[in-house]
Amino acid sequence: MVDISELSYALDTFYFLICGALVMWMAAGFAMLEAGLVRAKNTAEILTKNIVLFAVACTMYLLVGYALMYSSDAGGFIPNLGFLIGAENSVDAVLAGGEDAPYYSARADFFFQVVFVATAMSIVSGAVAERMKLWAFLAFAVVMTAVIYPVSGYWTWGGGWLSEAGFSDYAGSGIVHMAGAAAALAGVLVLGPRKGKYGKNGAIYAIPGANMPLATLGTFVLWLGWFGFNGGSELKLSDVSSANNMAQVLVNTNAAAAGGVLAALILAKIWFRKADLTMALNGAIAGLVSITADPLSSTALGATLIGAVGGVLVVVAIVVLDKLRLDDPVGAISAHGVAGIWGVLAVPLNNADATFGAQMLGIIGIFAWVFTASLVVWLIIKAIMGVRVSEEEEYEGVDLAECGLEAYPEFNVAKK
Repeated sequence: MVDISELSYALDTFYFLICGALVMWMAAGFAMLEAGLVRAKNTAEILTKNIVLFAVACTMYLLVGYALMYSSDAGGFIPNLGFLIGAENSVDAVLAGGEDAPYYSARADFFFQVVFVATAMSIVSGAVAERMKLWAFLAFAVVMTAVIYPVSGYWTWGGGWLSEAGFSDYAGSGIVHMAGAAAALAGVLVLGPRKGKYGKNGAIYAIPGANMPLATLGTFVLWLGWFGFNGGSELKLSDVSSANNMAQVLVNTNAAAAGGVLAALILAKIWFRKADLTMALNGAIAGLVSITADPLSSTALGATLIGAVGGVLVVVAIVVLDKLRLDDPVGAISAHGVAGIWGVLAVPLNNADATFGAQMLGIIGIFAWVFTASLVVWLIIKAIMGVRVSEEEEYEGVDLAECGLEAYPEFNVAKK
């Protein structure tokens, strides 16, 4: 006869793995969104970045990142150095019961966490698109996923000093999304804007993406994957309370995305006199990012409003960054960074256990660490190998320069 604790363990492990698989599918969403928002001549390279960064993140987090994030002392600042992911839970430990008994597989925990670090790195990819060297980007990905993200992850989800200070971030508005945006911002500052993006006397020239259907499909894929991102962060499903929480999280996640789309589209219509599709797409992402810090505590209507504020903020932030001549081809810094900050600050509005002081401390701590560490790494990479392709390669497209092929090749007629 199977013990009830074994059934609960199996159910919670299965739920955790399926949620992790949904988050992994967000890698496809990022790839499609970014491929749609860059020019045709840069598509193969951005796709290469997305699949390779995922492989780099999985490998580096396996080797060292997971141990840094979760194998250190509570309340600390500097994590202990460790390697690999440790032993699996034993049957005896599960059957023992009690508060300390594991309720899902240790391997499931690693799998769920590794796709989160890949998400943070994916944010960087779009912001530095169309002018960064492929191998410089991948060199940064190694450091970001092995060290930079795991250190701030230890401070928060790993039980470090920010966790002890009361910082609350349910699924990662700050820990994942703002961190990715901070690394992206440092890269954009080192890299500079694309040629032709900005002119004299403050002129800003739009550089349209090549494939809006693909960008839209990518956004829907991200929307779907977010149900695993936030839903899996409940960590448990096998009792009535956890199951109800899971349902509330998914309802709120969906509501916030919808609120973000509507608010961004309405503001774009009022401001630009057009129903701007790219703003609607970024509005969806901003709404999702905004609710991620606490998709459980608010009502569905409250989640819609939180997402709507994110949708407004992302439109304003994209315009402001352009005026500051910070070139972000896909709006990643705005959608993940600005909306991520808002999401973290919104937590105390519905969660009485969170305070604005602790939330601000978390924002400052995570942003300062990730931005500073990333800036140093970007500058080191620039000094060693350079970060930007040549002006000629940028003009011709990085597909040919970096990958030796085109995503959308012209038909060639073979001559006899």
